[in-house]
Amino acid sequence: MTLSAKTVSYACAFKRGLKPDPDLTVSQWADQNRMLSSIASGEPGRWRTVRTKYLQEIMDCLSPSSPIERVVFMKGAQIGGTEAILNWLGYIIACTPAPMMLVMPTVEIAQTTSKQRIDPLIESTPAIKKLISPSRSRDSGNTLMLKEFPGGILALRGANSAAGLRSLPIRFLGMDEVDAYPGDVEGEGDPVALCIQRTATFSNRKIIMVSTPTIKGFSRIEAAYAESDQRRYWVPCPKCKAYQILVWAQIRWSDGHPDQAFYECAHCQDRIHNSSKQWMLENGEWRAENPSATKVAGFHLSSLYSPHGWLSWGDIAVERVNAGKDISRIKTWSNTKLGETWEEEADSISGDDLLDRREPFGTLLPAGVVAITVGIDVQDDRLEAEFVGWGRDEESWSLDHRIIHGDPSGPAVWKDLDALLKRTFPHSRHAPDLKVLAAAIDTGGHYMLAASDFCRSRQDRRIWAIKGRGGPGVKLWPIRPTRNNKGRIPLFIVGVDAAKEAIYARLRINAPGPGYCHFPTDRDLEWFNQLTAESVATRYVRGRPKREWIKRSGDRNEALDCRVYAMACLHGLISMGLQLNKEADSMDKKPFKESGKPVEVIRKAGIRRVARSSWMGG
Repeated sequence: MTLSAKTVSYACAFKRGLKPDPDLTVSQWADQNRMLSSIASGEPGRWRTVRTKYLQEIMDCLSPSSPIERVVFMKGAQIGGTEAILNWLGYIIACTPAPMMLVMPTVEIAQTTSKQRIDPLIESTPAIKKLISPSRSRDSGNTLMLKEFPGGILALRGANSAAGLRSLPIRFLGMDEVDAYPGDVEGEGDPVALCIQRTATFSNRKIIMVSTPTIKGFSRIEAAYAESDQRRYWVPCPKCKAYQILVWAQIRWSDGHPDQAFYECAHCQDRIHNSSKQWMLENGEWRAENPSATKVAGFHLSSLYSPHGWLSWGDIAVERVNAGKDISRIKTWSNTKLGETWEEEADSISGDDLLDRREPFGTLLPAGVVAITVGIDVQDDRLEAEFVGWGRDEESWSLDHRIIHGDPSGPAVWKDLDALLKRTFPHSRHAPDLKVLAAAIDTGGHYMLAASDFCRSRQDRRIWAIKGRGGPGVKLWPIRPTRNNKGRIPLFIVGVDAAKEAIYARLRINAPGPGYCHFPTDRDLEWFNQLTAESVATRYVRGRPKREWIKRSGDRNEALDCRVYAMACLHGLISMGLQLNKEADSMDKKPFKESGKPVEVIRKAGIRRVARSSWMGG
């Protein structure tokens, strides 16, 4: 009797499964086999662990010979964390095949990862390419979200899909950017817990959690790191050879030259330049601060360790200087560059605190405005819209607030809104009048179809249908819209929590500049109370803390919603290529109109002197 090719293949896979795991470590396999694709890497060619020496111990803890069961990697940007996971996946396919799952924050990100990272990994590495059939072949088992190979499978999943997380038992589990996972996935609980439950039947399982941290007390990766042996990477000084952890407090630069930042040794105070960083990394070592945790290896690494040629100390310093006093940008910098959680201030702000910020607006746009967006909120008996001007580093001016009374189910209010969105604004500089670049209309209420119909025929004017969504990990503006709605139009899911956090952080900035919010004198206390009507509260869902934005009882919040949508519009434009600072540079070269020359207004109240422009009137 002749056996079929498929039967022979299964028999061979079964025999391989009986073999013990190899002694080869993940880093050794990567050095011998991994090839970096020009599509997915800025340094194509053979992988060299010595280039990112700090990844060696992380990868080797994932090797079968290591007693470590779980690896936690809390990190900054441009460190190579994803590459370590990819090396591990390649090792599993080639050396110890078994069911494994890689989980990303959303299904969409998992699909993008498959195209941009997994497929290039397979295509450029001969040792695993020969084990996975081309995706073009019939019944190949190589699809966008599932890669089959002899003895195992690689399933890619999104943490926002409960069905995907509970679908199969797995021995190897990789979870990337866990702080961006939803707090609760479709009412079934914490996605991290659901994922780990998939590994329960394997006594020789391996799990890795990787993420940039977010908010203190709510960060999954911080909590996991606290339960680990808490390893930090110590590097020697090129001069005195004393070992130390790289910290931001030791970064120095001459006045006005953050791009030339250097590191000052904590022991001998010698200047260490970025060119010496590679030698420091190659001679560094991990040291555990909590060695009693024997099963969980935790690693913390900031972007200060990014290899020479990737991200310099000067790059990190420039980004911090450019953030200025904009708390939302400082928070992002702290998370992504220092790899540290951010401890937020109290999120409640009083409308009374903002009344003194009002300025007398005139008939001309301020010199700093280069783009205008509009946020529109739909209520049962009216539309409310805020026109927001944006300038360098997202400094903003509330140009106008309009209420259009009427029934949103009828055509009259939408006709009035259409005319309103066509208005133009004369500029204080010799520049063409500015038009509305984009507008966002909330379609999440009772009048979804009416709002969708209005947006449908105005896509060329960038009048976008949006729907707000709260929760961690929801980006302020999505990568792409969805058409899964009754109106069947492009619908943009807006991360309202991310927008509110940025807005409240900027409301605390008390001096004009990056992120500062300007308001005109015609805003009353009621409008400011609406703008500040919400605050963050913490409640526990199945034992896990959950942050929620709660509106004060009896208060309205239309002003806040309009600002959220206007900010979302701006980020939609940025995703399309708008560069505020470049536009501001161009606008600064244009002369002022005679009536728009800057003047100085002295406020006697509080003895405060503030530079103003004549567009503010008075």
